[in-house]
Amino acid sequence: MAAPQNVRKSVTYLSLMTLGAAATLFAGQFVPTGNLFSASTVAQLPAPIPSGDINFIAQAVEQVGPAVVRIDSSRTVQTRVPAVFNDPFFQEFFGQALPTPPRTREERGQGSGFIISADGVILTNAHVIDGANRVTVTLKDGRNYEGRVMGQDTVTDVAVVKIDAANLPIVRMGDSDRLRPGEWAIAIGNPLGLDNTVTAGIISATGRSSGDVGVPDKRVGFIQTDAAINPGNSGGPLLNQRGEVIGMNTAIIGGAQGLGFAIPIKTAQRIANELIAHGRVDHPFLGIRMANLTPEVRQRLNSNPNNTLRIQEDSGVLIFQIVPNSPAARSGLQPGDVIKKIDGREIAKAEQVQQMVENTNVGDTMQLEIRRSGQTLSVGVQPGPLPAQASR
Repeated sequence: MAAPQNVRKSVTYLSLMTLGAAATLFAGQFVPTGNLFSASTVAQLPAPIPSGDINFIAQAVEQVGPAVVRIDSSRTVQTRVPAVFNDPFFQEFFGQALPTPPRTREERGQGSGFIISADGVILTNAHVIDGANRVTVTLKDGRNYEGRVMGQDTVTDVAVVKIDAANLPIVRMGDSDRLRPGEWAIAIGNPLGLDNTVTAGIISATGRSSGDVGVPDKRVGFIQTDAAINPGNSGGPLLNQRGEVIGMNTAIIGGAQGLGFAIPIKTAQRIANELIAHGRVDHPFLGIRMANLTPEVRQRLNSNPNNTLRIQEDSGVLIFQIVPNSPAARSGLQPGDVIKKIDGREIAKAEQVQQMVENTNVGDTMQLEIRRSGQTLSVGVQPGPLPAQASR
């Protein structure tokens, strides 16, 4: 319902996958090589920290580097046998000379992770280990361990892996809620198989919505950074100038320069705690499709002869579809309703609705103030657990 964008985003998740000698990605595409991702100049970087210690990046890496791991995964993929190979006439004509195509193949993936407890609990991205039959964790000192997936959440792209070890080095957590654009950002990971690679840049922005980034199925307010991150960095830590983890590197926009995105560590910790405790995460769900409402959107909708909705509001969040049998449907919400407030808070964008829903517990009541046919109504909605293939 929103105005079309001029540039189509191609989001690349930062895990590697290999099949034989060929390499590709779990999702997205390889980032172009060459000088497209040139290093930041001094003028683009923030001033050193107030202490004046020009070696603060090296110190941060020395503290955190031993707790950054490489994660190798493998999965068995079923291949479809062309129907012609199973046709009796085809088999009779060619006899046994033509080999039957393989029905399965193994794909191997690689990403990064970081240790959050000395007994071997590791955070990484869900897409790094998705569908894996086997997970191997390699520490910086070369030790290898079999990893057990404790849980993964595709909605936020967070996963927890456990290895049987003790007295491991761990990272220190920072506060991702207090980040400011322009602060230092340090990334550590295993891009393109180059273990423990360090890059630095700045925090370019905070609170980038999943729609901004181009992954509308995710529920994350992303950190944007220009620190160089590449395929293989997925699941690795993004650090502040004190060596504290502030995010988990997860994606870049293909074909762009210096547009990397990380999951805030506060979000990753919250999801990890649920995965460790329950093995899954129940995300709250209303069951609406919505769009930001502006005078231009209203005019376009009302002038469309095929549109049965007639909108009277110029601002707010327009509900244009209700999922059948959803909490929204049971509460009496209707297509054409315009959300103006939730729990007394003014609402201007769909991202605000999504974030407020995500911050609500399943079964709690959200009080929505809506406009319908020129009238103001108050509607209470109790979010339910997010079903498969749903996003709000």
